[in-house]
Amino acid sequence: MPPRAEKRLSAAVHHGITKSDDYAWLRADNWQEVMRDPGLLAADIRSYLEAENAYTDTAMTDTQALQETLFEELRGRIKQDDSSVPAPDGPYAYATRYEEGAQHPMVVRTPREGGEETVLLDANELARDKAYFRLAGVDHSTDHKLVAWSSDEAGSEFFTLRVRDAATGKDLSDEIPETSGGTVWANDGATLFYVWLDANHRPCKVFRHTVGTSREADVCVYEEKDPGFFVGVGKTQSGKYIAIDIHDHETSECWLIDADEPTGAPKLAAPRKTGEEYDIEHRGDTFYILTNANGAPDFKIVTAPADAPGRENWNDLVAHTPGRLILSLTLYENHMVRLERENSLPRIVISRLADGIEHEIAFGEEAYSLGAGGGYEFDTTLLRFSYSSMTTPTRVYDYDMDTRERTLRKEQEVPSGHNPDDYVTRRVMATADDGEKVPVTLLYGKDTPLNGTAPCLLYGYGSYGISIPASFSTNALSLVDRGFVYAVAHIRGGKDKGFAWYADGRRERKLNTFTDFIAAGEHLAKERFTARGKIIAQGGSAGGMLMGVVANRTPDLFAGIIAEVPFVDVLSTMLDDTLPLTPPEWPEWGNPIADETAYRYIAAYSPIDNVTAQDYPAILAVGGLTDPRVTYWEPAKWVATLRERKTNDNLLLLKTNMDAGHGGASGRFDRLKEVAFNWAFALKIAGKA
Repeated sequence: MPPRAEKRLSAAVHHGITKSDDYAWLRADNWQEVMRDPGLLAADIRSYLEAENAYTDTAMTDTQALQETLFEELRGRIKQDDSSVPAPDGPYAYATRYEEGAQHPMVVRTPREGGEETVLLDANELARDKAYFRLAGVDHSTDHKLVAWSSDEAGSEFFTLRVRDAATGKDLSDEIPETSGGTVWANDGATLFYVWLDANHRPCKVFRHTVGTSREADVCVYEEKDPGFFVGVGKTQSGKYIAIDIHDHETSECWLIDADEPTGAPKLAAPRKTGEEYDIEHRGDTFYILTNANGAPDFKIVTAPADAPGRENWNDLVAHTPGRLILSLTLYENHMVRLERENSLPRIVISRLADGIEHEIAFGEEAYSLGAGGGYEFDTTLLRFSYSSMTTPTRVYDYDMDTRERTLRKEQEVPSGHNPDDYVTRRVMATADDGEKVPVTLLYGKDTPLNGTAPCLLYGYGSYGISIPASFSTNALSLVDRGFVYAVAHIRGGKDKGFAWYADGRRERKLNTFTDFIAAGEHLAKERFTARGKIIAQGGSAGGMLMGVVANRTPDLFAGIIAEVPFVDVLSTMLDDTLPLTPPEWPEWGNPIADETAYRYIAAYSPIDNVTAQDYPAILAVGGLTDPRVTYWEPAKWVATLRERKTNDNLLLLKTNMDAGHGGASGRFDRLKEVAFNWAFALKIAGKA
């Protein structure tokens, strides 16, 4: 029998409204300590989570052989001794690579023109005998003598920063715990900057560290007092400035430090202004700024003098065009590169700074993914970009921005074989409740019958302006090869159709995210790609909230739900301002503490608060014990509530990774085992196990 969580009634009153919670006890009072040491979890909570895990294992026993088969398929599609294309920087080229059978990467470098490889870091050695290990930022100093690297050994995303001598491969005495994982070197090769996390996992301070000195001697160069803002640190492509970035989901601010004078005080570029964002790049005596200021919701590019970067000196360089969303700006010595999206399709636009002449890189498929990276170097004509589609494996190109010559540097290998002609990718449009057209990207086998008999896996996210690319996925093939239609719904809350697409799916318009996803499923059924009751919905994190809502609203549309680290206790979390992400999330969802209207709106869709006595589809909820983003008790409380109230016997499973956090298992093969488990659940529910 499935476990039943004990009910221990608690209640809280906000705006005169009483909110009851029978399972609040699953939230550990010492959750901050549990993030660092899972062994400190209270015995009664651990007992319940382990009972759910045991029940899940038992319920899925009949798929064990299928899970093994799926794992071998997934593993067979990745090149085990894979490596990235080396990225040149001065005398060296840097890369990551895997060895056959290895879970974790190695960070290596070779002389730029070729020669003997040096292994800078072997994450497999570092991970030995550890239940969890994640390598985060790896950054070499400007003189190539030192390497700063960070790791997390609990899944809690508290990273410990260390410094290694590149020549000897030995770590120095420097060891700094509780950082965000990234570092930035000043140009002296001895000073680095990092972000420190407080007890509530908030990135709130930037410190300057001198190699060879103690953590206690580090200097705080910036502290953010507002808990609603994140702090990050980076460097302009030119290498001239350390950039301290302060932002929430709609407002940003930047402070700059001369990378040649790292002990200098940071200088404010432009003060934060609610609802305005900006990012800074640099060339010569000019800043190039990507911003949505002055009524440019899809962003524009302005310039300002480097010695006077305030808003009063901003001059338009690339004007705002409604519907053309500028996603990123990268600056080189002689070229400006912007990645933008229009009509749901990306393109790269290259501008020669000497005369402003532009040209673009785009592709002809109905749906595809495109990415551009800045690399290490500023004075270069080479741009590296990647391209893929649902049927086309990833290709990495070097592109000469002067000659426009394109060189293929790497094509993703699928060792077990892949023939793009065996598959079809399409982009269809579903009509939302209010008439908006919702893009849906499809992948299916060319012989798959489109008569309503095929099961479908429909993926969705729809939050924070994050767009889900129509990119190649070797994992999806295991479902498609078994007769599934694999679909991605590009719903409101993302920026797939510009900033307005995001604005129309957050705060008081959040319901559009959910109704868009339902409309996508109904459209696929109407057009006979699948049928009602044959759809497996999948989403994670904020996409897991989507899963909870649609399960409540249209349970008969779905055969099953896969909710990974699902944000399902939205109202309780937004009312708890001690949690890591709550204050920074208020611009996304609304602040129910201060605003009764926001309280009532969130309460009307928050998945846990709207579970009712009705039949539900089969549900698999997956959580991570040390997850600082979506805490483990959210899926636990959701499943407990569903067990109490649902009126049918469809499978309801909770699987908590007791050794990991938000991203699941850290090793690449361990992660594939988690995918295999999810796919086995989908196939079981679809009757194809």
